[in-house]
Amino acid sequence: MKNTKLLWLASALSGVVVAGCSKPAVQQTTATADTPAVSQSEPLVKGVGLNMENLDRSVSPCEDFNLFANGGWLKNNPIPASESRWGSFNELADNNNKTLRAVVDAAVAVNNAPKGSSTQLVGDFYAAGMDSAAIEKAGLTPLKPELDRINAIKDRASLLQAMAHLKTIGRGGVFGFYVGQDDKNSTQYIVNITQSGLGLPDRDYYLKTDARSQSIREEYQKHMANMFRLLGDTEATARKNAAKIMELETRLAKASMTRVEQRDPHATYNKMTVAELQKLSPNFNWPTLLKNMSVTGAKEVIVAQPKFLKEANTMLTAVPVSDWKTYLRWHLARTSAAYLPQAFVQENFNFYSKFLSGAKEMQPRWKRVLRMTDGTIGEALGQEYVDKAFSPEAKAKALEMVNNLRSAFQEHVKNLDWMSEATKQQALNKLNAFAVKIGYPDKWETYEGLNVSRTAFLQNVLNASRWGFLDNVNKLGKPVDRAEWGMTPPTVNAYYNPSMNEIVFPAGILQPPFFDPKADDAVNYGGMGAVIGHELTHGFDDQGSQYDPEGNLRDWWTAEDKAKFKQRTDLVDRQYSAMQPLDSVFVNGKLTMGENIADIGGLNIAFTALQKAIANKNVGKIDGFTPDQRFFLAWAQIWRTNATERFLRQQVQTDPHSPASFRINGPLSNMPQFYKAFGCAPGNKMYRPEAERVHIW
Repeated sequence: MKNTKLLWLASALSGVVVAGCSKPAVQQTTATADTPAVSQSEPLVKGVGLNMENLDRSVSPCEDFNLFANGGWLKNNPIPASESRWGSFNELADNNNKTLRAVVDAAVAVNNAPKGSSTQLVGDFYAAGMDSAAIEKAGLTPLKPELDRINAIKDRASLLQAMAHLKTIGRGGVFGFYVGQDDKNSTQYIVNITQSGLGLPDRDYYLKTDARSQSIREEYQKHMANMFRLLGDTEATARKNAAKIMELETRLAKASMTRVEQRDPHATYNKMTVAELQKLSPNFNWPTLLKNMSVTGAKEVIVAQPKFLKEANTMLTAVPVSDWKTYLRWHLARTSAAYLPQAFVQENFNFYSKFLSGAKEMQPRWKRVLRMTDGTIGEALGQEYVDKAFSPEAKAKALEMVNNLRSAFQEHVKNLDWMSEATKQQALNKLNAFAVKIGYPDKWETYEGLNVSRTAFLQNVLNASRWGFLDNVNKLGKPVDRAEWGMTPPTVNAYYNPSMNEIVFPAGILQPPFFDPKADDAVNYGGMGAVIGHELTHGFDDQGSQYDPEGNLRDWWTAEDKAKFKQRTDLVDRQYSAMQPLDSVFVNGKLTMGENIADIGGLNIAFTALQKAIANKNVGKIDGFTPDQRFFLAWAQIWRTNATERFLRQQVQTDPHSPASFRINGPLSNMPQFYKAFGCAPGNKMYRPEAERVHIW
């Protein structure tokens, strides 16, 4: 979903949701220079949602709040061998897998479920994925029709035909393609064409000249050669093919926009007719290509990166057809590896998870197949999940929190001292127009016409990919479906979609430690409240603020207010660009701008909402901490994370989210409310002079 703002990068997660409440310690808070003392005679109430054993009281909260709040947890929770990072998101996902596994096991046990029912789809898909013996026995046979199709390519016309077909089954290609809302007319769907075609995570992996980047390129070529050998090539041919792919992808990378450049929605909005598209890149023969992708009725398109498409157009004739065939074989194998025999699975893991991210071993097969099931037919799986894990009462309380956060945001906007009344009114209009989705869709996807069998795993995946592609392109000419979800119900994440002007919270994240109906308000507002505030603020970050209440890319700011906003976002850039997760590695403040604004704004809004929630309540200390202190501890606990060095390096280069420790400490270092709660003062590392603090929303 284009421009959707996630709470966390979805691909970094391994599944879904959580269990248990905390196990508070009876230990009292000890007095330090920065932590208010608790009387020895003061009774301690064991709370829900925070575990006092996770703290490291040897660290001052005003020097490093992440270590104070999470130091005990960080020491006692090393990264599992099968992971490249481990934190609350992963714990939540890992515990929730137990619920999901019970769902799929029950579905598998039904051998005669009605064809097309959720039980049949889930049971047969999962069973086929778990039948490793059948997958090994089949070998490359399931992939042979696609390999034969590529092998039969003789000229550019058949090359384009093969490219179109592979696009419909989700097996890669030199360009990205989807139907989505028109950024400047959110009531209509339109074809979108984007840059794509790389096997490494980012263009810069091909272009940077430092020693580490060079070593990654060397390993990538070794990996490709290994995959070609598994496809049946000789040693010499495999190495030669890998070199060809590296040359071709490097050329595509040079023409690609950087991730920071792609954050400008105006730069990626290049609307044109199909005739103009054909003139821009005539070698693609777009009228025929669109027809071969079953796209009918397209009159206009949006090209996100015209420069890239022009270069790809040139390459279609400049690169020999034989090299393109090699390229298509590679991307077919790369995108199918997880569904093939173990040798392919292992080789794919060795490079992408072990070498690039630092995981030491593969997750157990059931977890991987469960994740594939959720990613393929997630709403079929999600129906059973929400029945077991998400009550109507939880949904009602979550909606109440959203309304409270929206009210707090309204108050913040009205009280801004840097924004004119005219722009404030526009901001309030947008905020009041936000749509809210909680838990699960009102109308479930039925996957009508999708064929899933218990005996053909890869074919199930290809069928599902084609079903999804056709379902997407068939939106052309139809009214925009504002009930559609961009995440499955079990997902441990949340998002803001500017074209829909909506915030969405799947049931998967509405679980402890993010949200617990039994927890005190401080914990819920510091956890889920801050998540809600984060997504609300995305509508007003450096990207979201460019969309109006109807979801259209339209300027609603006065020139003076826009300049003031830019001054404040520039300060966010400077702050985070100075943060250093590793030696010689710094956060990219421009890439992470939107997420950092959302973290800072969301936490401030959630704090205000908490004060309103407890204003008329007699709330005392729990486990020795005031409500304000528990609020900030809850914020810290949801981002607690141990990560491998390789994961951090990849995150800084490719992820719009800052590393977890900076998501904790960064916003707090800008909040006087935090200083007051823990007694922070000038000279403390967590304290910033007033002139250096970010205050936007």
